[in-house]
Amino acid sequence: MKQTVQNIKFCPPPTDNERSFFVDHVRIPPNEQITFHQHEALEISYIIVGSGNRVIGNTMEPFSHGEVVFIPSNVPHCWSFDDFDTWPDGTIENITIFFSPQLLENAYLNFPELRSCILKIQQIRDAVVIAESTITKVQVLMKAMMAETEIEKFSTLLRIFSLISSEQQKNVVGRPVAEDRNTKRIQRAYSFVINNFQKEITLNEVAQHVGMDKSSFCTFFKKMTGKTFFTFLTEYRVESCGQMLKKTSLSVSEICNATGFNDVPYFNRVFRKIKQVTPTQFREGKSVKSTVNLL
Repeated sequence: MKQTVQNIKFCPPPTDNERSFFVDHVRIPPNEQITFHQHEALEISYIIVGSGNRVIGNTMEPFSHGEVVFIPSNVPHCWSFDDFDTWPDGTIENITIFFSPQLLENAYLNFPELRSCILKIQQIRDAVVIAESTITKVQVLMKAMMAETEIEKFSTLLRIFSLISSEQQKNVVGRPVAEDRNTKRIQRAYSFVINNFQKEITLNEVAQHVGMDKSSFCTFFKKMTGKTFFTFLTEYRVESCGQMLKKTSLSVSEICNATGFNDVPYFNRVFRKIKQVTPTQFREGKSVKSTVNLL
């Protein structure tokens, strides 16, 4: 059972007065991953084992193991991990580097050699996934930090900064969102989908969760996302089906039932309409990537 996200949590990173950055390496069950949150620290997150769907700012996308994402200050985010893509002991694994804006500012002011690199990092306002041209190097460096001293880690962090700042094009995977009443409501609706998409969902249930009546919620959701709630729900279920088709040996009918469709012919029609291929063709590699913008 995945955790319920009631709201965006302002979560201070695990740093202290003696450190300007912190490296967190965890192996935990999928449902213990922190829920939707944001913090002042900048973050570099490397998924070693695990897959599912992530929300960063205004964007929901599927993710797979191996990706490295850079997240600027105060961009809300969470990773919702699949239960079927884990180590044999049922855990997922990731490494996250947290560092303060002051680290960048101090480096820029005190080390002329770093100014060009640091300025480029400071100018990144959106969450970005590290490009294929540099991702392997970043992965190796982040893993190496696990056996390094604090001074060695700092040197490695500067090398990672250099790699990120050298990328010419940034693949944006999430943008900041305004923190107002409507934003909080749409995030509550989205969290409800994450936690309940595998079963039947009624408009009354999700409207009540958001704190609105059914009619007002339908109008609100369409205005905020450009699509009806059930269109959004169906697209989310299809994305989850795609992940299961790629990463498990479950049959199409088993995946259909596990993601809330419960009707194989209907599921096949909907999947083909959204992905332009059948579930079987998708499993064979004929896929079409899709991204759901929340706001």
